Amino acid sequence: MRTAYKCRVYPAPKQAAVLNRTFGCVRFVWNRTLAWRHARYHAEQAKTNFVQANARLTAMKADEETAWLNEVSSVPLQQAVRHQQVAFTNFFAGRAKYPRYKSRTGRQSAEYTRSGFRYRDGRLWLAKMDTPLEFVWSWPEVDPASINPTTATISRDPDGRWYVSFAVDVDDPGQAPATGAVAAVDLGVRDFAVTSDGEKIANPRHLERKAKNLARYQRRMARKRRGSANRAKARAKVARAHRKVADARADFLHRTSTRLVRDHDVIVIEDLNVKGMVRNPKLAKAISDCGWGEFRRQLEYKAARYGRHLVVIDRWFPSSKTCSACGHLLARLSLDIRTWQCPACGTRHDRDVNAAKNILAAGLAVSACGGDVRQSGSPRVLSPVKQEPQPVKVGIPRL
Repeated sequence: MRTAYKCRVYPAPKQAAVLNRTFGCVRFVWNRTLAWRHARYHAEQAKTNFVQANARLTAMKADEETAWLNEVSSVPLQQAVRHQQVAFTNFFAGRAKYPRYKSRTGRQSAEYTRSGFRYRDGRLWLAKMDTPLEFVWSWPEVDPASINPTTATISRDPDGRWYVSFAVDVDDPGQAPATGAVAAVDLGVRDFAVTSDGEKIANPRHLERKAKNLARYQRRMARKRRGSANRAKARAKVARAHRKVADARADFLHRTSTRLVRDHDVIVIEDLNVKGMVRNPKLAKAISDCGWGEFRRQLEYKAARYGRHLVVIDRWFPSSKTCSACGHLLARLSLDIRTWQCPACGTRHDRDVNAAKNILAAGLAVSACGGDVRQSGSPRVLSPVKQEPQPVKVGIPRL
C-alpha cells in the first residue's frame, strides 16, 4: 500500500532560490508542451504520446533560447511531461477536463524521483543542492529515518508556505477489529450528516464564518495596483484566509470520516451528483463549503484500508419521501419541509433521520456486506446476497 507524509519545509534563501527557479522551469515546460500539443493536434490531427513529448523537452533544452532549462534538475521537468501525459489520458477517457495552463500566482510544485534526491537518516538532499532541506516531521509514532520514499514533491502554496510530500510504500495495516455496527449517512446542508441512529453532525460552515474577513482582504487587494509589491502582499493575505478555511474543512472531514470508519463495520451512503447540484446558484456555495465529494473520497480509501465495507446506493432512490415504517411513498416533498407525517401509518418522521433509515435498508438489501449484521432497531439478522451490482428490489416503497 502506498501512503504519503506531508511536512512543512523551511528552505534557506539559496535553497528557496533554486526551488523557485525549478518551479518556473516546470511551469514553462508544462505550458510550452501543452501549447505545442494543442497546435500539433489542430494542424496535423495527430495525438502526442509521452515519447514525442519527451523528445520535445530535449529539443527545448538544446535550443539556445531555452538553454537555461539546463540550470535546474532534469527530473522535475521530465515528471511535468509525464504528468501532462496522464492528464491527457484521463481527458480522453472522460475522467477529467482538458488540461489547463499553469499560473505563476497559483500553487507551485516539482516532483523528484529517486534519481533526483537522496534520503538518508531522515535527511533530504535535492538535486542541485549542497545542503539538506530542513523539514518538520509531524508523526511521532513513525521514525523518519525508517521510511524509504519513492518520490519527494516540493510545493509552495500561494500564501508562501513550503511543503514536502514523501510517497512511501508501507505494509497493509490490516483489518480493524469488528464492531458489529452498521450505519447509513444522509448528507445535507443544514446538518452536515445525519446517521440512521439519529445522530446529527452539525455543519460547521467554515467559509460562511470567514466570509467577512475574506471579503475585506479581497477588497483591499482590488485597490492595489496590478504588478505592485503591495498587491502581492494583499494577495498573500487572501491566500492565507483561504488556507485557514481549507485546513479547518479538511480537519473536520478527516475527524468525521475516521470516526465513522472506526465505529462501524458497514457504512451506507448515497451516490450524490455533486457536480450537478452545485449548478444550482442558490445552493452552490453552501454545497461546496460542505465538501461532500472529499468526504466520500475519504470514506472510500479509509474503508478499504481498514477492512470496512462502504455501500453506495442509487442516487435516484427516494429516501426522503419514503416512510421508513410502512414504505409509503409521497408524491412530492419540498426542501422546506423538515418533518412530515405518513398518511398511511401515521408515523411522524424527521426528514433527514427517515432518509438515513431508508438508505440503510436499501444498502443492506443490495450488498452482501450486510450479511449476519444486525440492523439497528431490528431484531432480525439480514442474510447475505450477491455482491454484484443489482437494482434495488427489497424495500422498494409502495405507492
